[in-house]
Amino acid sequence: MADPRLSVLAGKRALVVGVANDQSIAHGCARAFREVGAELAITWLNDKARPHVEPLAAALGAAITAPLDVSVPGQMEAVFELIAERWGGLDILVHSIAYAPKEDLQGGLLNCSAEGFARAMDISCHSFVRMARLAAPMMAAGGTMFAMSYLGAEKVVANYNVMGPVKAALEASCRYLAHELGPAGIRVHAISPGPLKTRAASGLKDFEVLLSEAAEKAPIGELADIMDVGFTCAWLATPYARRLTGTTLYVDGGANIVA
Repeated sequence: MADPRLSVLAGKRALVVGVANDQSIAHGCARAFREVGAELAITWLNDKARPHVEPLAAALGAAITAPLDVSVPGQMEAVFELIAERWGGLDILVHSIAYAPKEDLQGGLLNCSAEGFARAMDISCHSFVRMARLAAPMMAAGGTMFAMSYLGAEKVVANYNVMGPVKAALEASCRYLAHELGPAGIRVHAISPGPLKTRAASGLKDFEVLLSEAAEKAPIGELADIMDVGFTCAWLATPYARRLTGTTLYVDGGANIVA
């Protein structure tokens, strides 16, 4: 007899934004969703990223693939129009993108430019609000939305700098969206993984030190990986978590509870 857990999201349609390579958190989410039966739509950032992402999407049998740079006018709308045309609706949305100009990210918050702060906020936070606005009408039977945060949204983490306030705004946005979209049966969560070796994280100064310290603090003695994050999201998208919304869920081996 087939394991029913392997089809718990059968028939569900998931848009995963933020796959850059096979080490991306978004890739872990896509793999987990697919493993439990969901159909996938996967985007790549630009032509440079496409050769790295397209084979991963093909390996997962993604039904829809498309470019999506949230800073390019019209691209986000085009992706949702494609989904509406192919699927007619959507059940799951994963926003796993973040960006800040290097000089603003590494220079400390005090020295962050207004332009850099605004760009980081737009790409890393407000783009999720824009996606939610497009996705919500397509979730006629309800759905689940996810945005990726980090402990630096709640506590000061060395060298996280401008991304701390930006991720704090993202977590607050998740709560407010959960409140607004709850009557439509749409649940919204911020997911806060521990530090992971992703391309996005490589821009942080002394990131290897951060990894080592987090692993030492984690009560279970090790950090989470991208599949731990993915299966957490997959569970939250199932009926088993139907009464949960507006949470910031830590997937970090418990490191966040240790001072």
